[in-house]
Amino acid sequence: MAKKINVSETVLAARREIKEEKGLSPSLKTTMDSVLDLVVVLANRLGLDSSNSSKPPSSDPNRKRKSRTTKGLRRKPGGQKGHIGSRLELIENPTEIEDLLIDRRTLPPGKWESAGFDKRQVFDIEVSFSVTEYRAEILINEWGDTFVAEFPEGVTEPAQYGTQVKATSVYLSQYQLIPQARVQDLFETQYGLSISKGSVNNFNILAAQTLRDWDFKDWLNHQLLISPVLHADETGTNINGTRFWIHCLCNESLTYFHVDPKRGQEAMERMGILASFKGQLVHDHWKPYFLYLCTHVLCNAHHLRKISG
Repeated sequence: MAKKINVSETVLAARREIKEEKGLSPSLKTTMDSVLDLVVVLANRLGLDSSNSSKPPSSDPNRKRKSRTTKGLRRKPGGQKGHIGSRLELIENPTEIEDLLIDRRTLPPGKWESAGFDKRQVFDIEVSFSVTEYRAEILINEWGDTFVAEFPEGVTEPAQYGTQVKATSVYLSQYQLIPQARVQDLFETQYGLSISKGSVNNFNILAAQTLRDWDFKDWLNHQLLISPVLHADETGTNINGTRFWIHCLCNESLTYFHVDPKRGQEAMERMGILASFKGQLVHDHWKPYFLYLCTHVLCNAHHLRKISG
């Protein structure tokens, strides 16, 4: 087992020996002092982790993992004590009603009259797809002129996927973060609909272009800017082997992700919003956030992390 070294004491001892050594030239002493300074800097950097610096946990793979237990006891599955549960309730207008009648021939002798029904409801889903065929009427006159009825907007190909297929595909791949091959497999196995990975990717591109045409970013920026409370954070990511940072601003219903090669004020300025935001900003006490003139609210999850060590 390697011996644990106290870097500070070792460096101080080395400096004393260098100072007391009479045979060393002044230039060599200066060089050795510089080397010791470098050792101190490197040692300090190696000692930093996500609990005692601004390093995010995602960049600190060797951080100590805390057990998800309470007082040494693992929580039981399901709702905890004091939790207000929920369950399915009967609805007034079910999709289908099926009356279950008694075969009166099986009853003992007597005069039996109906007293109503005992109700139980089963909630389920239907997994299927439908095909709508549009047939545009063609008229022709005695001179050979033809007139064709207009197809609905967006119906441009002899056979194409509908808006629900496209929306579901984008939802699965972008919101639920399901890989494209698994989205393809889900459509095939659950709906019986053959769809390629290329189509899944094209649907994502189409959704992004539609949002750009709608000026969605400007609308999102405005909605976040007028929010009374925003939550801010940032984390590292890898894009084609290069380190990038994802800066996040969100309220209870909207989230804005900004990908940038920098982490800090320079990236925040490119992201926008914070320079004009005057509400309450909830964050993790990282210094660049305090550069903005708003009400700062510090995240209790980070406070608890600091307290617990």
